[in-house]
Amino acid sequence: MRISIVASDLSDNATGRADLLARLLAPRYQVSVVGPQFGEGRWMPSRDGAVAYRAVKASRGPGFARRVPELLELIDGEVLVASKPRPTSFGLALLARRRRRRPLLLDIDDWEIGFFSRSGAWGRVGRALNLANPNGLTWTWVAERLVGRADAITVASRFLERRFGGTFLPHARDTEAWDPSRYDRAAARARQGLGSSKVVMFLGTPRGHKGVDDLIDAVGLLGPGVVLALVGVDPARGGAPRWSRVPHVKVTGEIPFDDVPRYLVAADIVAVPQRETTDTAGQVPAKLFDAMALARPIVSTSVSMIPEILDGCGLVVEPGNVPALAGAIRRLLDNQEEAAALGRRARERCETHYSFRVARATLFPLIEGLIARQAG
Repeated sequence: MRISIVASDLSDNATGRADLLARLLAPRYQVSVVGPQFGEGRWMPSRDGAVAYRAVKASRGPGFARRVPELLELIDGEVLVASKPRPTSFGLALLARRRRRRPLLLDIDDWEIGFFSRSGAWGRVGRALNLANPNGLTWTWVAERLVGRADAITVASRFLERRFGGTFLPHARDTEAWDPSRYDRAAARARQGLGSSKVVMFLGTPRGHKGVDDLIDAVGLLGPGVVLALVGVDPARGGAPRWSRVPHVKVTGEIPFDDVPRYLVAADIVAVPQRETTDTAGQVPAKLFDAMALARPIVSTSVSMIPEILDGCGLVVEPGNVPALAGAIRRLLDNQEEAAALGRRARERCETHYSFRVARATLFPLIEGLIARQAG
């Protein structure tokens, strides 16, 4: 049985959820991830992994329409999975379903309209008038109105569950492969040049709503001997040049997804300081589950369903409160026993609720039900 997972842009971090879905489905089905590639190359963390990708280079302007027939030819699975309700994933999947009469599962892991809402009223008007961008506000709004046309829906957060219904399928990690006992912590620290410093780590794509600037300020309050390691930073984007000049910050570029454990085990604390914005209302940071699987102590913020996920196994502070963030980090750096206990409980919780085994127990029956309904 072949499954086509349709991703909205194979050149950015939206690929992450599609990659996860492919890994979850791969043991039972023949899976490929298909989609437009708007940037120069495929999203770096997804390269050289076990997932099969089929990309079509495209532009974000009106010329995208010329690439649609080629994309539809590649979306040839007997089951279609659209990653995100975007025109260039869900929209393409709807068109492919019309051609081949295949069941379509829509997976929603972000509130896409929320990403546009932060720009204010006039900003939204300007974005709405930009009809050339196939993933612009107007076309994304249309895609969200069509969510009910999917044959089934999965959602990655409680906010999205309330908004769209569907089956709850949170992010998950392969807790067997990501067993911290399999990774050499001393070697990881040496590889990153961290020396004897205490290490607070942020791993992932650092964008404004993820609170990286708050974290830089918070670690700066902790004094000498504490380093903030930002891992996964595209040097050409965001604040990378500025952050590299901060004395207590060490910046590492993007890394393959399968190398994440070899970096993350070096951390004394993993920080996920989400801000409370329309971007984060429906979002659950996937990097929480990286840290949980690897038994890292976590400090995060009370945004979306983070308090539910870290209940009893991490410290949660008010979003945007730099002194509180610094205080929570200092508490765990000064109390290694508490930090280690939180890390152990985080891994136990990940194994129980957010492992590949648990996710597949939800996803496989859903796919089989779609196949049976189609056959009937």
